[in-house]
Amino acid sequence: MVLDAIRQAALAAYKKDLTLRSEVVPENFEEFTSKVDPITGEISIFDGDKNVTPPGFARIAASIAKQVIMQKLNEAERGAILTEYESKVGTVISGSIQRQEGNTYFIDLGRAEGILPPSEQVHNEIYSQNQRLKFLVKEIREGGRGSEVVVSRSDPQLVKALFALEVPEIQSGAVEIKIIAREAGSRSKIAATSTQEGVDPVGSLVGQKGVRVQAVMGELGEEKIDIINYSDDPARFIAAALSPAKDIQVRLNEKDNVATVIVPQTQLSLAIGKGGQNVRLAAKLTGWRIDIEGAEEPEEVKESKEPKELEESKVEEKSEKAEAVEAAGEGTGEKKEEPVSAPAQAVPADDKQKAEKAIEEEVKEAKENATTDQEKEEAQKAGEVLEKAVEEENPQKEEQNLEEAIGESKDTKETVEENLESKGQSESKPDEQSK
Repeated sequence: MVLDAIRQAALAAYKKDLTLRSEVVPENFEEFTSKVDPITGEISIFDGDKNVTPPGFARIAASIAKQVIMQKLNEAERGAILTEYESKVGTVISGSIQRQEGNTYFIDLGRAEGILPPSEQVHNEIYSQNQRLKFLVKEIREGGRGSEVVVSRSDPQLVKALFALEVPEIQSGAVEIKIIAREAGSRSKIAATSTQEGVDPVGSLVGQKGVRVQAVMGELGEEKIDIINYSDDPARFIAAALSPAKDIQVRLNEKDNVATVIVPQTQLSLAIGKGGQNVRLAAKLTGWRIDIEGAEEPEEVKESKEPKELEESKVEEKSEKAEAVEAAGEGTGEKKEEPVSAPAQAVPADDKQKAEKAIEEEVKEAKENATTDQEKEEAQKAGEVLEKAVEEENPQKEEQNLEEAIGESKDTKETVEENLESKGQSESKPDEQSK
Protein backbone atom coordinates (compact mmCIF):
# COMPACT_ATOMS: atom_id res chain seq x y z
CA MET A 1 0.00 0.00 0.00
CA VAL A 2 2.89 2.35 0.75
CA LEU A 3 4.61 1.55 -2.58
CA ASP A 4 1.40 2.28 -4.49
CA ALA A 5 1.16 5.66 -2.76
CA ILE A 6 4.79 6.41 -3.65
CA ARG A 7 4.18 5.54 -7.33
CA GLN A 8 1.14 7.85 -7.52
CA ALA A 9 3.00 10.66 -5.75
CA ALA A 10 5.95 10.26 -8.19
CA LEU A 11 3.65 10.71 -11.21
CA ALA A 12 2.10 13.82 -9.64
CA ALA A 13 5.56 15.23 -8.96
CA TYR A 14 6.69 14.51 -12.55
CA LYS A 15 3.67 16.39 -13.92
CA LYS A 16 4.39 19.36 -11.64
CA ASP A 17 8.05 19.32 -12.68
CA LEU A 18 7.05 19.57 -16.35
CA THR A 19 4.90 22.60 -15.57
CA LEU A 20 7.71 24.34 -13.66
CA ARG A 21 10.10 23.80 -16.61
CA SER A 22 7.45 25.21 -19.00
CA GLU A 23 7.20 21.93 -20.89
CA VAL A 24 4.01 20.59 -22.40
CA VAL A 25 2.34 17.77 -20.52
CA PRO A 26 1.89 14.82 -22.92
CA GLU A 27 -1.67 13.97 -23.93
CA ASN A 28 -1.20 10.34 -22.96
CA PHE A 29 0.11 11.26 -19.47
CA GLU A 30 -2.53 9.05 -17.88
CA GLU A 31 -0.79 6.06 -19.49
CA PHE A 32 2.56 6.94 -17.85
CA THR A 33 3.74 4.64 -15.08
CA SER A 34 6.32 4.84 -12.31
CA LYS A 35 8.47 2.09 -10.88
CA VAL A 36 10.26 1.82 -7.55
CA ASP A 37 13.32 -0.39 -7.20
CA PRO A 38 12.72 -2.31 -3.95
CA ILE A 39 16.50 -2.74 -3.43
CA THR A 40 17.92 0.71 -4.23
CA GLY A 41 14.72 2.74 -3.79
CA GLU A 42 15.25 4.45 -7.16
CA ILE A 43 12.08 5.92 -8.73
CA SER A 44 11.69 5.99 -12.53
CA ILE A 45 8.99 7.34 -14.87
CA PHE A 46 8.07 5.32 -18.03
CA ASP A 47 6.07 6.20 -21.12
CA GLY A 48 5.20 2.67 -22.10
CA ASP A 49 8.61 0.97 -22.15
CA LYS A 50 10.52 4.24 -22.62
CA ASN A 51 12.25 5.71 -19.53
CA VAL A 52 11.48 9.44 -19.49
CA THR A 53 12.84 10.23 -16.03
CA PRO A 54 14.25 13.78 -16.15
CA PRO A 55 17.73 14.56 -14.77
CA GLY A 56 17.76 15.45 -11.04
CA PHE A 57 14.40 13.78 -10.44
CA ALA A 58 15.94 11.47 -7.81
CA ARG A 59 16.08 14.30 -5.27
CA ILE A 60 12.41 15.15 -5.85
CA ALA A 61 11.48 11.47 -5.70
CA ALA A 62 13.22 10.99 -2.34
CA SER A 63 11.37 13.95 -0.81
CA ILE A 64 8.06 12.66 -2.17
CA ALA A 65 8.69 9.19 -0.80
CA LYS A 66 9.44 10.57 2.66
CA GLN A 67 6.25 12.64 2.76
CA VAL A 68 4.09 9.79 1.55
CA ILE A 69 5.54 7.32 4.01
CA MET A 70 5.00 9.70 6.98
CA GLN A 71 1.47 10.46 5.85
CA LYS A 72 0.56 6.81 5.51
CA LEU A 73 2.07 5.97 8.87
CA ASN A 74 0.06 8.75 10.57
CA GLU A 75 -3.13 7.64 8.87
CA ALA A 76 -2.51 4.02 9.88
CA GLU A 77 -1.87 5.02 13.49
CA ARG A 78 -4.94 7.28 13.56
CA GLY A 79 -7.03 4.52 12.08
CA ALA A 80 -5.85 2.09 14.76
CA ILE A 81 -6.65 4.62 17.50
CA LEU A 82 -10.12 5.31 16.15
CA THR A 83 -10.77 1.58 15.91
CA GLU A 84 -9.75 1.26 19.56
CA TYR A 85 -12.10 4.07 20.70
CA GLU A 86 -14.97 2.77 18.59
CA SER A 87 -14.97 -0.25 20.88
CA LYS A 88 -15.15 2.11 23.91
CA VAL A 89 -18.29 3.99 22.82
CA GLY A 90 -20.73 4.02 25.78
CA THR A 91 -18.01 3.53 28.40
CA VAL A 92 -16.35 5.90 30.86
CA ILE A 93 -12.85 7.20 30.24
CA SER A 94 -10.64 9.60 32.19
CA GLY A 95 -9.19 12.68 30.56
CA SER A 96 -7.87 16.15 31.30
CA ILE A 97 -8.90 19.50 29.84
CA GLN A 98 -6.20 20.43 27.32
CA ARG A 99 -7.39 23.67 25.74
CA GLN A 100 -10.46 25.69 24.82
CA GLU A 101 -11.53 27.05 21.45
CA GLY A 102 -14.67 29.16 21.75
CA ASN A 103 -17.18 27.12 23.76
CA THR A 104 -15.59 23.81 22.76
CA TYR A 105 -13.08 22.03 25.00
CA PHE A 106 -10.41 19.62 23.76
CA ILE A 107 -9.71 16.68 26.05
CA ASP A 108 -6.46 14.77 26.33
CA LEU A 109 -7.50 11.09 26.41
CA GLY A 110 -3.99 9.67 26.18
CA ARG A 111 -3.48 8.28 22.67
CA ALA A 112 -6.29 10.39 21.21
CA GLU A 113 -7.80 13.84 21.58
CA GLY A 114 -11.47 14.11 22.49
CA ILE A 115 -13.90 16.95 21.86
CA LEU A 116 -16.41 18.23 24.44
CA PRO A 117 -18.94 20.36 22.50
CA PRO A 118 -21.30 22.81 24.28
CA SER A 119 -24.26 20.44 23.86
CA GLU A 120 -22.48 17.79 25.96
CA GLN A 121 -21.40 20.12 28.78
CA VAL A 122 -23.14 20.58 32.15
CA HIS A 123 -24.45 24.14 32.47
CA ASN A 124 -23.28 24.71 36.05
CA GLU A 125 -19.85 23.09 35.74
CA ILE A 126 -16.71 25.23 35.38
CA TYR A 127 -13.87 23.65 33.41
CA SER A 128 -10.24 24.69 33.82
CA GLN A 129 -7.04 23.70 32.07
CA ASN A 130 -5.44 20.43 33.26
CA GLN A 131 -8.60 19.58 35.23
CA ARG A 132 -9.07 15.80 35.29
CA LEU A 133 -12.59 14.40 34.91
CA LYS A 134 -14.42 11.29 33.78
CA PHE A 135 -16.23 11.44 30.43
CA LEU A 136 -18.57 9.21 28.48
CA VAL A 137 -17.28 8.25 25.03
CA LYS A 138 -20.41 9.12 23.07
CA GLU A 139 -19.50 8.64 19.39
CA ILE A 140 -16.87 8.78 16.65
CA ARG A 141 -17.85 11.31 14.00
CA GLU A 142 -16.33 12.91 10.94
CA GLY A 143 -15.32 16.54 11.42
CA GLY A 144 -13.32 19.18 9.66
CA ARG A 145 -10.09 17.56 10.83
CA GLY A 146 -11.11 14.01 10.07
CA SER A 147 -12.56 11.53 12.55
CA GLU A 148 -13.17 12.95 16.06
CA VAL A 149 -13.85 11.30 19.44
CA VAL A 150 -16.86 13.07 20.98
CA VAL A 151 -17.12 12.85 24.79
CA SER A 152 -19.97 13.94 27.08
CA ARG A 153 -20.58 15.06 30.66
CA SER A 154 -24.36 15.56 30.41
CA ASP A 155 -25.53 12.28 28.85
CA PRO A 156 -27.74 10.10 31.15
CA GLN A 157 -25.67 7.07 30.17
CA LEU A 158 -22.73 8.61 32.06
CA VAL A 159 -24.61 7.98 35.33
CA LYS A 160 -25.28 4.38 34.31
CA ALA A 161 -21.64 3.82 33.35
CA LEU A 162 -20.38 5.30 36.64
CA PHE A 163 -22.66 2.97 38.62
CA ALA A 164 -21.33 0.05 36.56
CA LEU A 165 -17.83 0.91 37.82
CA GLU A 166 -18.93 1.11 41.46
CA VAL A 167 -21.48 -1.75 41.72
CA PRO A 168 -20.24 -5.33 41.18
CA GLU A 169 -23.85 -6.58 40.96
CA ILE A 170 -24.30 -4.63 37.70
CA GLN A 171 -21.17 -6.19 36.20
CA SER A 172 -22.37 -9.69 37.19
CA GLY A 173 -25.88 -9.01 35.83
CA ALA A 174 -27.68 -9.45 39.18
CA VAL A 175 -28.86 -5.82 39.08
CA GLU A 176 -29.95 -3.90 36.00
CA ILE A 177 -30.58 -0.18 35.58
CA LYS A 178 -33.72 0.00 33.46
CA ILE A 179 -34.34 3.73 32.93
CA ILE A 180 -32.57 6.98 33.79
CA ALA A 181 -34.11 10.46 33.77
CA ARG A 182 -31.58 13.23 34.26
CA GLU A 183 -31.35 16.99 34.49
CA ALA A 184 -27.56 17.30 34.31
CA GLY A 185 -25.98 19.13 37.23
CA SER A 186 -29.15 19.12 39.32
CA ARG A 187 -30.94 15.78 39.82
CA SER A 188 -31.31 12.29 38.38
CA LYS A 189 -33.86 9.51 38.91
CA ILE A 190 -32.90 5.88 38.34
CA ALA A 191 -35.22 2.86 38.09
CA ALA A 192 -33.41 -0.41 38.84
CA THR A 193 -34.51 -4.02 39.00
CA SER A 194 -33.01 -7.30 40.17
CA THR A 195 -32.62 -10.41 38.00
CA GLN A 196 -31.58 -12.56 40.94
CA GLU A 197 -33.81 -13.52 43.85
CA GLY A 198 -32.78 -12.06 47.19
CA VAL A 199 -30.85 -9.12 45.73
CA ASP A 200 -32.16 -5.64 46.59
CA PRO A 201 -31.51 -3.39 43.57
CA VAL A 202 -31.86 -0.13 45.52
CA GLY A 203 -29.60 -1.30 48.34
CA SER A 204 -27.00 -2.55 45.85
CA LEU A 205 -26.81 0.84 44.15
CA VAL A 206 -26.79 2.81 47.40
CA GLY A 207 -24.18 0.64 49.11
CA GLN A 208 -23.31 0.37 52.78
CA LYS A 209 -23.87 3.76 54.42
CA GLY A 210 -24.40 5.21 50.93
CA VAL A 211 -20.75 4.79 49.91
CA ARG A 212 -21.50 3.72 46.32
CA VAL A 213 -24.02 6.40 45.43
CA GLN A 214 -21.86 9.06 47.12
CA ALA A 215 -18.90 8.06 44.95
CA VAL A 216 -21.03 8.57 41.83
CA MET A 217 -22.37 11.89 43.13
CA GLY A 218 -18.80 13.04 43.75
CA GLU A 219 -17.91 12.41 40.10
CA LEU A 220 -20.99 14.35 38.98
CA GLY A 221 -20.36 17.44 41.11
CA GLU A 222 -22.72 16.53 43.97
CA GLU A 223 -25.67 15.99 41.64
CA LYS A 224 -28.58 14.49 43.63
CA ILE A 225 -29.64 10.95 42.68
CA ASP A 226 -32.97 9.24 43.50
CA ILE A 227 -33.05 5.43 43.16
CA ILE A 228 -36.35 3.53 42.98
CA ASN A 229 -37.53 0.00 42.18
CA TYR A 230 -38.70 -0.60 38.63
CA SER A 231 -42.19 -2.07 38.26
CA ASP A 232 -44.17 -3.33 35.27
CA ASP A 233 -47.32 -1.98 36.96
CA PRO A 234 -47.62 1.64 35.72
CA ALA A 235 -49.57 2.86 38.77
CA ARG A 236 -47.03 1.45 41.21
CA PHE A 237 -44.12 2.69 39.09
CA ILE A 238 -45.54 6.24 38.93
CA ALA A 239 -46.14 6.29 42.71
CA ALA A 240 -42.54 5.21 43.30
CA ALA A 241 -41.20 7.74 40.77
CA LEU A 242 -42.80 10.60 42.74
CA SER A 243 -40.80 9.78 45.87
CA PRO A 244 -40.09 11.20 48.45
CA ALA A 245 -43.88 11.90 48.45
CA LYS A 246 -45.95 9.17 50.13
CA ASP A 247 -49.59 8.02 50.41
CA ILE A 248 -50.17 8.53 46.68
CA GLN A 249 -53.22 7.36 44.71
CA VAL A 250 -52.89 6.95 40.93
CA ARG A 251 -55.66 6.83 38.29
CA LEU A 252 -54.59 5.89 34.76
CA ASN A 253 -56.04 6.99 31.45
CA GLU A 254 -54.34 4.55 29.10
CA LYS A 255 -56.07 5.99 26.03
CA ASP A 256 -54.45 9.43 26.45
CA ASN A 257 -51.44 8.09 28.39
CA VAL A 258 -52.29 10.41 31.31
CA ALA A 259 -51.91 9.56 35.01
CA THR A 260 -53.91 11.56 37.57
CA VAL A 261 -52.15 11.48 40.92
CA ILE A 262 -53.94 12.39 44.17
CA VAL A 263 -51.54 13.48 46.89
CA PRO A 264 -52.27 14.54 50.52
CA GLN A 265 -51.95 18.26 51.14
CA THR A 266 -48.95 17.68 53.40
CA GLN A 267 -47.11 15.79 50.61
CA LEU A 268 -48.06 18.10 47.73
CA SER A 269 -44.87 20.18 47.74
CA LEU A 270 -42.70 17.04 47.87
CA ALA A 271 -44.49 15.46 44.92
CA ILE A 272 -44.15 18.57 42.74
CA GLY A 273 -40.61 19.45 43.80
CA LYS A 274 -38.72 22.71 43.48
CA GLY A 275 -39.76 24.36 40.23
CA GLY A 276 -41.74 21.21 39.32
CA GLN A 277 -38.50 19.23 38.98
CA ASN A 278 -39.67 16.10 40.82
CA VAL A 279 -42.83 15.59 38.76
CA ARG A 280 -40.97 16.50 35.56
CA LEU A 281 -38.32 13.81 36.14
CA ALA A 282 -41.02 11.31 37.13
CA ALA A 283 -42.80 11.95 33.83
CA LYS A 284 -39.54 11.38 31.89
CA LEU A 285 -38.82 8.22 33.86
CA THR A 286 -42.26 6.63 33.45
CA GLY A 287 -43.19 7.95 30.01
CA TRP A 288 -46.61 9.10 31.32
CA ARG A 289 -48.06 12.58 31.50
CA ILE A 290 -48.66 13.21 35.21
CA ASP A 291 -51.36 15.53 36.60
CA ILE A 292 -51.15 16.12 40.37
CA GLU A 293 -54.19 16.97 42.51
CA GLY A 294 -54.35 17.70 46.23
CA ALA A 295 -56.54 15.35 48.30
CA GLU A 296 -59.42 16.78 50.36
CA GLU A 297 -58.92 16.82 54.12
CA PRO A 298 -61.00 14.26 56.10
CA GLU A 299 -63.85 15.60 58.28
CA GLU A 300 -62.07 14.39 61.44
CA VAL A 301 -59.15 16.68 60.66
CA LYS A 302 -61.49 19.64 60.10
CA GLU A 303 -63.31 18.96 63.41
CA SER A 304 -60.04 18.72 65.29
CA LYS A 305 -59.10 22.19 64.00
CA GLU A 306 -62.28 23.86 65.37
CA PRO A 307 -61.44 23.46 69.11
CA LYS A 308 -57.99 24.88 68.41
CA GLU A 309 -59.54 27.96 66.80
CA LEU A 310 -61.84 28.46 69.79
CA GLU A 311 -58.89 28.22 72.18
CA GLU A 312 -56.97 30.79 70.14
CA SER A 313 -59.92 33.21 70.25
CA LYS A 314 -60.16 32.85 74.03
CA VAL A 315 -56.46 33.53 74.42
CA GLU A 316 -56.85 36.70 72.33
CA GLU A 317 -59.74 37.92 74.55
CA LYS A 318 -57.69 37.35 77.67
CA SER A 319 -54.73 39.24 76.22
CA GLU A 320 -56.98 42.22 75.41
CA LYS A 321 -58.25 42.32 79.01
CA ALA A 322 -54.72 42.13 80.35
CA GLU A 323 -53.76 45.12 78.21
CA ALA A 324 -56.71 47.09 79.60
CA VAL A 325 -55.62 46.32 83.18
CA GLU A 326 -52.06 47.44 82.40
CA ALA A 327 -53.35 50.72 80.94
CA ALA A 328 -55.42 51.36 84.07
CA GLY A 329 -52.41 50.73 86.28
CA GLU A 330 -50.23 53.42 84.67
CA GLY A 331 -49.54 55.75 87.63
CA THR A 332 -45.98 56.78 86.92
CA GLY A 333 -45.92 56.31 83.15
CA GLU A 334 -44.24 52.87 83.45
CA LYS A 335 -45.97 49.54 82.77
CA LYS A 336 -45.81 46.83 85.39
CA GLU A 337 -45.71 43.22 84.31
CA GLU A 338 -48.78 41.29 85.32
CA PRO A 339 -47.91 38.60 87.86
CA VAL A 340 -48.45 35.01 86.76
CA SER A 341 -51.58 33.60 88.38
CA ALA A 342 -53.65 30.47 88.20
CA PRO A 343 -56.28 30.11 85.44
CA ALA A 344 -59.58 31.86 86.08
CA GLN A 345 -62.34 29.72 87.63
CA ALA A 346 -66.09 30.16 87.97
CA VAL A 347 -66.99 32.48 90.89
CA PRO A 348 -70.09 31.99 93.10
CA ALA A 349 -72.74 34.77 93.30
CA ASP A 350 -71.91 35.74 96.93
CA ASP A 351 -68.25 36.15 96.07
CA LYS A 352 -69.17 38.37 93.11
CA GLN A 353 -71.25 40.69 95.36
CA LYS A 354 -68.39 40.95 97.86
CA ALA A 355 -65.95 41.66 95.03
CA GLU A 356 -68.19 44.40 93.56
CA LYS A 357 -68.55 46.04 96.99
CA ALA A 358 -64.79 45.90 97.55
CA ILE A 359 -64.18 47.45 94.13
CA GLU A 360 -66.58 50.33 94.91
CA GLU A 361 -64.78 51.05 98.18
CA GLU A 362 -61.37 50.91 96.50
CA VAL A 363 -62.50 53.26 93.71
CA LYS A 364 -64.01 55.68 96.25
CA GLU A 365 -60.78 55.70 98.25
CA ALA A 366 -58.73 56.24 95.09
CA LYS A 367 -60.88 59.25 94.12
CA GLU A 368 -60.47 60.81 97.58
CA ASN A 369 -56.69 60.40 97.40
CA ALA A 370 -56.47 61.74 93.83
CA THR A 371 -55.15 65.28 93.58
CA THR A 372 -55.86 65.93 89.88
CA ASP A 373 -58.79 65.35 87.55
CA GLN A 374 -56.69 62.99 85.44
CA GLU A 375 -56.04 60.70 88.42
CA LYS A 376 -59.76 60.68 89.24
CA GLU A 377 -60.62 59.70 85.67
CA GLU A 378 -58.04 56.89 85.71
CA ALA A 379 -59.44 55.57 88.97
CA GLN A 380 -62.98 55.67 87.53
CA LYS A 381 -61.89 53.81 84.35
CA ALA A 382 -60.05 51.21 86.38
CA GLY A 383 -63.17 50.59 88.44
CA GLU A 384 -65.32 50.14 85.32
CA VAL A 385 -62.85 47.69 83.79
CA LEU A 386 -62.66 45.63 86.96
CA GLU A 387 -66.45 45.58 87.40
CA LYS A 388 -66.77 44.20 83.86
CA ALA A 389 -64.04 41.68 84.50
CA VAL A 390 -65.80 40.42 87.66
CA GLU A 391 -68.63 39.12 85.54
CA GLU A 392 -66.30 37.18 83.17
CA GLU A 393 -63.00 36.43 84.92
CA ASN A 394 -61.46 35.93 88.33
CA PRO A 395 -62.26 38.98 90.56
CA GLN A 396 -59.42 38.23 92.98
CA LYS A 397 -56.91 38.87 90.26
CA GLU A 398 -58.61 42.11 89.22
CA GLU A 399 -58.70 43.38 92.85
CA GLN A 400 -54.99 42.76 93.04
CA ASN A 401 -54.46 44.77 89.83
CA LEU A 402 -56.63 47.60 91.23
CA GLU A 403 -54.64 47.73 94.48
CA GLU A 404 -51.42 47.96 92.46
CA ALA A 405 -52.86 50.79 90.34
CA ILE A 406 -54.02 52.70 93.46
CA GLY A 407 -50.69 52.09 95.15
CA GLU A 408 -48.88 53.58 92.15
CA SER A 409 -51.12 56.66 92.24
CA LYS A 410 -50.33 57.10 95.98
CA ASP A 411 -46.61 56.78 95.25
CA THR A 412 -46.98 59.42 92.57
CA LYS A 413 -48.76 61.79 95.01
CA GLU A 414 -46.07 61.34 97.67
CA THR A 415 -43.35 61.96 95.05
CA VAL A 416 -45.04 65.22 93.98
CA GLU A 417 -45.36 66.45 97.61
CA GLU A 418 -41.70 65.69 98.31
CA ASN A 419 -40.67 67.61 95.18
CA LEU A 420 -42.75 70.66 96.30
CA GLU A 421 -41.24 70.65 99.80
CA SER A 422 -37.68 70.41 98.44
CA LYS A 423 -38.43 73.26 96.04
CA GLY A 424 -39.75 75.48 98.88
CA GLN A 425 -36.70 74.82 100.99
CA SER A 426 -34.37 75.70 98.13
CA GLU A 427 -36.20 79.03 97.56
CA SER A 428 -36.06 80.00 101.25
CA LYS A 429 -32.26 79.55 101.51
CA PRO A 430 -31.36 82.43 99.19
CA ASP A 431 -33.70 84.81 101.10
CA GLU A 432 -31.92 84.01 104.39
CA GLN A 433 -28.53 84.61 102.77
CA SER A 434 -29.65 88.01 101.39
CA LYS A 435 -30.75 89.06 104.89
